[in-house]
Amino acid sequence: MHPHQLELLAPARDADIGIEAVNHGADAVYVGGPSFGARASASNEVADIARLVEYAHRFNARVFVTLNTILTDDELEPARRQIIQLYEAGADALIIQDMGLLELDLPPIQLHASTQTDIRTPEKARFLQDVGLSQIVLARELDLEQIAAIRAATDPERCTLEFFVHGALCVAYSGQCYISHAHTGRSANRGDCSQACRLPYQVTDMEGRIVAHDKHVLSMKDNNQSDNLEALIDAGIRSFKIEGRYKDMGYVKNITAHYRTLLDEIIERRPEFARASAGRTTFAFTPDPEQNFNREFTDYFVGGRRDDIGAFDTPKNPGLFVGYVSKVGDKWVELHTDSPDIVLNNGDGLCYYTLQKDLTGLAINRAEKLGTGAWRVFPKDAIASFKDLRAGTMVSRNRDMNWTRLLDKPSAERRIGVWLRLEETADGFALTLTDEDGHAATVEAAHAKEPAKDAAKAEATLREHLGKLGATPFASMGIALELSQDWFVPASFVNALRRDTVAALEAGRAAAYRRPPRAQAVEPPAVYPEDTLSYLANVYNHKARDFYAKHGVQVIAAAYESHEEKGEVSLMITRHCVRYSLSLCPKQAKGVTGVQGTVRAAPLTLINGSEKLTLRFDCKACEMHVVGKLKPAVAKNSAPLNFYKTQPVARAGHPT
Repeated sequence: MHPHQLELLAPARDADIGIEAVNHGADAVYVGGPSFGARASASNEVADIARLVEYAHRFNARVFVTLNTILTDDELEPARRQIIQLYEAGADALIIQDMGLLELDLPPIQLHASTQTDIRTPEKARFLQDVGLSQIVLARELDLEQIAAIRAATDPERCTLEFFVHGALCVAYSGQCYISHAHTGRSANRGDCSQACRLPYQVTDMEGRIVAHDKHVLSMKDNNQSDNLEALIDAGIRSFKIEGRYKDMGYVKNITAHYRTLLDEIIERRPEFARASAGRTTFAFTPDPEQNFNREFTDYFVGGRRDDIGAFDTPKNPGLFVGYVSKVGDKWVELHTDSPDIVLNNGDGLCYYTLQKDLTGLAINRAEKLGTGAWRVFPKDAIASFKDLRAGTMVSRNRDMNWTRLLDKPSAERRIGVWLRLEETADGFALTLTDEDGHAATVEAAHAKEPAKDAAKAEATLREHLGKLGATPFASMGIALELSQDWFVPASFVNALRRDTVAALEAGRAAAYRRPPRAQAVEPPAVYPEDTLSYLANVYNHKARDFYAKHGVQVIAAAYESHEEKGEVSLMITRHCVRYSLSLCPKQAKGVTGVQGTVRAAPLTLINGSEKLTLRFDCKACEMHVVGKLKPAVAKNSAPLNFYKTQPVARAGHPT
């Protein structure tokens, strides 16, 4: 990708969603392969990926395949074979976490660093660039200054910086969470996270006093960088990534369209930037991120630390406020809407908070309008089942059936601009199509020349039939008729000539498409920024170990999943701080009379049923560690990796 191009990167659970992402303006799509992806239940067969690739490449859009789990030794060869198949299917790049893949004999497919590689420093970003990764997705926790520092340390001609701009937020630094594996044996680094971060916890201090009760203190609001795109561009981001390989078609359509609109506005104002793919998209709806599932929005740390990043009351979708309850009957509820324009529909989903702050859903079986801003709704469930539902209760809507039906229909068109030129030849006519990327195709056909009886009508009919590009990916930007006089040309001839020229242009575009090249690692091999790696480096196979040894690392521990760490360790490292969010941070207390010096960053305990985790606070780094240990039942199911703890001495004929 060129440094002046801005790439909108959309998720796809499957090929059909990926095709709609392209239709709604994505410059690139990322999708899971058959296996080894960090979303275990969002896999796709190679044939489906090939179908998506063929469609995306019509618009010069690219397809990236996730192969971003850590691999065992016996998975390396199956992964290599899968990569060959993906390359043959036309995939443009692989998104990877496991550095052992760089030690394999791979086809020349471009490699991108997954968010799981935890890129937070200029030194690590530069290293990944220098070992041959062409695009790197930075940690979600970075602020603009940190992003700019990484851009300054890397080469924009060699390495594109990618950043998540929308979707669910993992509270941990990606790749640095092991709670799921420690408690259940399901590894987040192996694509099978149990999402302990979305559970409710009781928070207690060192004396056992309750600090917070049944709060989802590790659950973040959803990411939304809509207001920060230009600042991110100026900091060096060129690929804008939407989270959501588990999300449905409606989400991908809406959020892709939303960011396409915002980026196009920036490109329009700032001509030094360009789209990273071809064509323009028109929408049959107005994009609105609030309409999709969200836990309310935050821009996280991009503008610095904030105290409202958590979705502590519920990990569910609280929806948009629509009004309040005016009366509760035996089978119905009357509502006054916040605006007279709000329309309630059969099938809508409403919700409200009980007095205990539990989010409760109410599905509408039938909605009746009583008057301006007044509705009577009949829930699917019995009225008696709705706790604390009373007059004055605030009500939100988290499912709008009108919106859902709108996005169930075809909702966007993507077209590449073409100019048409019809001219005479010695024995007929020739049609040339030239597209906005500079590709051209000309087709000639023999036909007798017969003067038109009605010149104006003949020209209008000719232009009408030449411009019929509706079933193609093209849109007419202009039609030039370079004829010596007005000829009568039958519609059947014009239509056939147009179809043949369109087919020739599509074939020419396909032949001209070039996949992005695989970057070469620098020589001599770049030196890794550290000489010792703990379990946090996620080294799970001997090829990964060999990779780091080649790049100067002296001591390499095995990944946490190898079960060598038997005692208490950091099971999650996060920039989110529970003390800060609960206004218990020592830094917050500085200068507060009567409080300064009495608030300390002492550990806290999280309790969910029989599960207990300790929160420890690294105030210098402004980070929180969630500490725990491997459950005995999980530890039994392991095949430990035996890496060297120090670099072994080479013997004759036995290189290290």
